[in-house]
Amino acid sequence: MTNNLKVWRAKFSYTQQDLADKIQVSRQTINAMEKGKYVPSTVLALKLASVFEVEVMEIFNLEDSDWN
Repeated sequence: MTNNLKVWRAKFSYTQQDLADKIQVSRQTINAMEKGKYVPSTVLALKLASVFEVEVMEIFNLEDSDWN
């Protein structure tokens, strides 16, 4: 799965820490998601979508390999 979390964060002028505080995770979690090293839970993905007021699929994208 890929994401454009960094793009959305920039659109809102949030630092990683700002976003982490809003969804109650560590800054390291935001960093790991942006680098593709951490796949968020459904709840966390929904929280992110809520913060940015978009659908989850506008932030996260499935890759072909995710279907295997």
